[in-house]
Amino acid sequence: MHVLIRLLLLLVTAGRRPKLSLFDTSTVHMRALLTDIDVAGHINNGMYFSLFDLGRFDLMVRAGVWDMMKKNKWTPVVQAETITFRKSVKFNQKFTQETRVLGMDEKCIYFEQRMVVDGEIYVQATIATRLVSRNGALSNAEILAAAGVQEPEDLVLPQWVQPWREETALPGTRKPAPHLWG
Repeated sequence: MHVLIRLLLLLVTAGRRPKLSLFDTSTVHMRALLTDIDVAGHINNGMYFSLFDLGRFDLMVRAGVWDMMKKNKWTPVVQAETITFRKSVKFNQKFTQETRVLGMDEKCIYFEQRMVVDGEIYVQATIATRLVSRNGALSNAEILAAAGVQEPEDLVLPQWVQPWREETALPGTRKPAPHLWG
């Protein structure tokens, strides 16, 4: 992770911020640092995903899920992600990062994450995540039960999300994935 110092700072400060439900929206106030930008003077396209990691960690810590994950030795992993850019966040510019659970299917918990400047969306991403243990991927039912929460009835995964994940997925780790162009 490119933002290790920011992550450590966030883990320390998130516990002091107001608690959230797993299904609330997390807001993290940030500034584009010199380590975030590229030669064009704006946040590098690849850096957004590292910064979005921080937003998901903030939500997990404030919702109490992080402690549960550490206790159970569960690890969060990203299965798929897509991002759309509208405007550039420039060096030293203040912005907020907004993170919320977009929905779930039988395999993934999907997050919607945004970089917002003065109330305007600059960048938006959709990220499919899983939690894994030593024994493999956990079901969302196991995760919700351990967290002591239920999926809200009004949480409806947008129709495009599940086909996007399925159509862009690589074969599972126990299946061959030969490197062939064509």
